[in-house]
Amino acid sequence: MRVPLSQVAEMATYIAKNKIRPRPEWQKNLSGDDTANPFRIIHTQIPSMKAERKPHPMINKRFPLVLMLEPLHACNLTCTGCGRIREYEDSIRDRVSLEDCLKAVDECGAPVVSICGGEPFLLPDIGVMTAEILKRGRYIQLCTNGMFLVRKLKDFTPHPNLVFNVHLDGMEKNHDIAVEREGVFKQAIEGIKAAKAAGYKVFSNTTVYKETDMQEIWEMFEYLEQFKLDGHTISPGYGYSAVNDREMFLTREDVHEKFKIIDKMARRFPVVASPVYMDFLKGDRDLPCTAWGNPTYNVKGWKGPCYLITDAHHKTFEDLMTKTPWDHYGAGNDPRCQDCMVHCGYEPSSAYGINAKLGDPFKTLSWLLR
Repeated sequence: MRVPLSQVAEMATYIAKNKIRPRPEWQKNLSGDDTANPFRIIHTQIPSMKAERKPHPMINKRFPLVLMLEPLHACNLTCTGCGRIREYEDSIRDRVSLEDCLKAVDECGAPVVSICGGEPFLLPDIGVMTAEILKRGRYIQLCTNGMFLVRKLKDFTPHPNLVFNVHLDGMEKNHDIAVEREGVFKQAIEGIKAAKAAGYKVFSNTTVYKETDMQEIWEMFEYLEQFKLDGHTISPGYGYSAVNDREMFLTREDVHEKFKIIDKMARRFPVVASPVYMDFLKGDRDLPCTAWGNPTYNVKGWKGPCYLITDAHHKTFEDLMTKTPWDHYGAGNDPRCQDCMVHCGYEPSSAYGINAKLGDPFKTLSWLLR
């Protein structure tokens, strides 16, 4: 199975409970209506147009699925498509304490924690942090460029709820170009080999850009088969404020064209994107953005509204949920969202069952059992 049956059952139970009885303190809407988001496009400001807009189907049943935990933004690489080291340049040396990281995990309550950054393996206490989050019964995807995996494995213990998610954007030549340093691909592969040999679960983590050759990604997945990876995560690259001037990012039309191959890939390799999200990438269905499903916590607090756009930082998770003008974001509401199709905003929508079709349960079951 692509995802352990126990995890599927726990996630399904969590989603069902929260959809039936969402926590009321997260459903208040305390944001100002007219000035909270100065970037919203004009039709949201015209009363007649605003009246025609349908409310988001989950706007009053908000709850998180995956916490994007960024304990630091420092990194040993300067990847071309990374906005963190640029957006947070003034706080690049700051770190979230272990205590505050665990507080965020508890405050949010999301069943999955993606520890990202920056490069999390630069944290001296990353092993302790991971162990403490696992004790809380959470599932962890620890995102890394893989360069420190070999030397850092001693700080961890294999656990069924822990996955090392290693960044690979292509074969050796193009991956090293993307991360702006030679030799990174080889080090990442050595890290993958060491982690698998030690009994850890390992995913690859790929971002698709305008110049990405999807046949090369296929070739990379074939190459990785020898190491018996447990899954492949893949998402289109989207330009946001810190890096939006670069011509490497995809429009929605670009995404549809690039991801025509995704079904074939998912039949051949253990791609862990859900089939509903993959339909969205191909343009076969529409999904609204549910950014609150993947909240981000970093050195400045709870990042609002989402992983990619920063209009505010909030001190508490409740403030993020209640003071963010959620109905001002998403394609058709904010020009910055127009081309976004990344998984952190849309995988939650598929998990919530928004715009579900009759055959979706069977499609998902078939995908899980491959």
